[in-house]
Amino acid sequence: MGGVDVGEGGGKKKATNTDINMVPFIDLLMCTIAFLLITAVWVTNSRMNADAQVPGPPNPDKELTPQTPEKVLNLHIGETDFALVWKQGATVVSEVRVPKPPPGDSPIIRYSDLAKKIESEWNTNGSHRDPSDKKLDQAIMHTDNRTPFKEIIAVLDALYATKRKVKLPDGDKDLPVFNMTFSVR
Repeated sequence: MGGVDVGEGGGKKKATNTDINMVPFIDLLMCTIAFLLITAVWVTNSRMNADAQVPGPPNPDKELTPQTPEKVLNLHIGETDFALVWKQGATVVSEVRVPKPPPGDSPIIRYSDLAKKIESEWNTNGSHRDPSDKKLDQAIMHTDNRTPFKEIIAVLDALYATKRKVKLPDGDKDLPVFNMTFSVR
């Protein structure tokens, strides 16, 4: 077995010749080397390519045509009325206000006037009306955190009441005209 001689003492002192076991020391060094090799492989595999490539047109001779943003219906739920605002980018195309009916005794709320106004506004400003066009118009519902859930459901029902025919492989179907997202104030 490998050991280290630390010499012999003279005189009355006892000899301090001891053996140090080298096997655990070699095992520790081997584990350290293995850890460093594994870490080096992980570091090289986890690198990201950070090239400074500037995006641009693939052909510099080609002229770029700016895309016009689509019209989006913004439906604002207010205290006393609804605001239907069609926007194209940051530009307001049209704005219509629909008064809220007084609350009734029924636990279910229906906004039929709002549904009719949404349908007429879509017929005037909607972009995707062709039956072969499967894309939906966008609608964003702006509401307050204090709006009761049953009111939100009634507005969703009014928004999804407007339908159009869409040609699908398995036949024509009536689908809602809007894809709706929420925006909370």
